[in-house]
Amino acid sequence: MAHPGWHEAWRAALYGPMGFFARGSRPADHFRTSPLVGPELAEAVLELLDRVDMALDRPNPLDFVDVGAGGGELAAQVFALGKHLRGRLRVRAVELVRPPLPAGVEWSPELPDQVTGLVIAHEWLDSLPCRVVQMHGSRVREVHVSPDGTESLGAAVSSRWLDAWWPMSVDGQRAEIGATRDAAWADLVARVVAGAALAVDYGHFAGARPFAGSLTGYRAGRQVPPVPDGSCDITAHVAFDAVAAAAGPCELLTQREALAALGIADAPPAAGLAAQDPLGWLAGVGRAGRVAELRDPTGLGGFHWLLCPRSAPISLVRA
Repeated sequence: MAHPGWHEAWRAALYGPMGFFARGSRPADHFRTSPLVGPELAEAVLELLDRVDMALDRPNPLDFVDVGAGGGELAAQVFALGKHLRGRLRVRAVELVRPPLPAGVEWSPELPDQVTGLVIAHEWLDSLPCRVVQMHGSRVREVHVSPDGTESLGAAVSSRWLDAWWPMSVDGQRAEIGATRDAAWADLVARVVAGAALAVDYGHFAGARPFAGSLTGYRAGRQVPPVPDGSCDITAHVAFDAVAAAAGPCELLTQREALAALGIADAPPAAGLAAQDPLGWLAGVGRAGRVAELRDPTGLGGFHWLLCPRSAPISLVRA
């Protein structure tokens, strides 16, 4: 029996009945994400939500939707920090299996039909399955995979997306065809009636695509081979230039740049505070360390923030 292409195997391994996410696995169990560092990411997101709120002239309700919410950490933090918006703020976590959420935060396994406010896709696009292909001789061929991860090459394929965004010419070169991600992002942005959509993820751009592709797996805090048996998270970097072109005008920054633009700085507390207020000084040192981790250009700070405003002038760099 022929094995499926990576796209089908990947989808089943994550979202099928016995898939990684369908069984309730949480990202926090397998790798470190920005919401797990501390509340500072939520503070930045709330600053952006305040800008959305102002641009929309204080709508009621004001939506905050966290797509691919994982353990619900970001949704819960935004809800807790957004006390000044209570009475109008409607927070929803979108995830296949309901995470532990505080009272007042809604959950849905489906995308909302309409959003008035801010929708964020934090490390969502990288988990959306793609077709994986490899250059073999002079032809691009689909990569097929067995449940134990053994790969084989299938029929030759042609792709307008590859021609436009990831041209291949060298034997052995691999790529992930990001057309499914582009379509998913365009669909999510279109659901925003007014406000903005924000994607936060790791990725690459034309001229610097990884030669061997970026498909990989994560399990229990370690990077592992991507075996499509439901035992690990399977992910691949996002072709951000292609995604950005899929949904109209947008703004693209690194996380390091975005956090600075939203007022999240990693300056340590004044040295004199240690004698005057030791606990305050310790808290300040801890915060500075967390922000430094979020802004580290070789780590989380190298993530990309793609903001697509809808029906309102909303920006990361201009309040």
